[in-house]
Amino acid sequence: MPLEHLPDLLLAIFDLPFRDGYVSSIIFVSLYVSVVAVTLSTLFSIPVAIAMGFSEFPGKQFAKSVVNTGMGFPSVAVGLLVLFAVSNQGPLGPLELVFTKEAMIMSQFVLATPPITAISLAAITGVNQNVRDTARVLGGTRLDVALVVLKEARYGIATAILAGFGRAISEVGSVLIVGGNITGADGISKTRTLTTAIQLEARQGQYGTAMVLGGILVALVLLVNAIVVRFGDVGVQR
Repeated sequence: MPLEHLPDLLLAIFDLPFRDGYVSSIIFVSLYVSVVAVTLSTLFSIPVAIAMGFSEFPGKQFAKSVVNTGMGFPSVAVGLLVLFAVSNQGPLGPLELVFTKEAMIMSQFVLATPPITAISLAAITGVNQNVRDTARVLGGTRLDVALVVLKEARYGIATAILAGFGRAISEVGSVLIVGGNITGADGISKTRTLTTAIQLEARQGQYGTAMVLGGILVALVLLVNAIVVRFGDVGVQR
């Protein structure tokens, strides 16, 4: 960044309405939606990856192809599908989820599940066959073998979760469609996230504010990565 733009950036930082709760509410909504969506996706994806990694069944290659294809599924299309599902004409219409955090969680769940499943599956199947054979020779049950393999694949699984979180928290199109980028009359975010706020500020020509919000987003992602790596290091020490 050119030094001549530094004063503008500093001014943008001080202009952000931290005291009014605007930025903090955006950060809260972003983290709440993404963490809940990725947690639910992890609880769904890891068992699926384990089942696919430890069993053979007809259509397994097709299932893997579907999962891998889902990694590149357009987020806008996901947003439209979720919006239809929660609209008055959709199957979830009676729940009145249009433009709510719950709808955003559904959208991010759909987007995060394919990468978490695919990368976890690759990590599990990538464990050396000798590890499985050794566990069996030592008298391990099928569950014991699975636990040994999961321990060996833990870094790959952690990477999968991080990939899912990265896609969820950086999402714009789908959350904009199903969430609406809404704030209350008091300026507190209802469904506005860091990414949709960045888009709004940039469109309004508030580039300094958009850059500051972008820096906050990057810092959050780095913080989550550091926490996951730290847990991994603790696991190795044990």
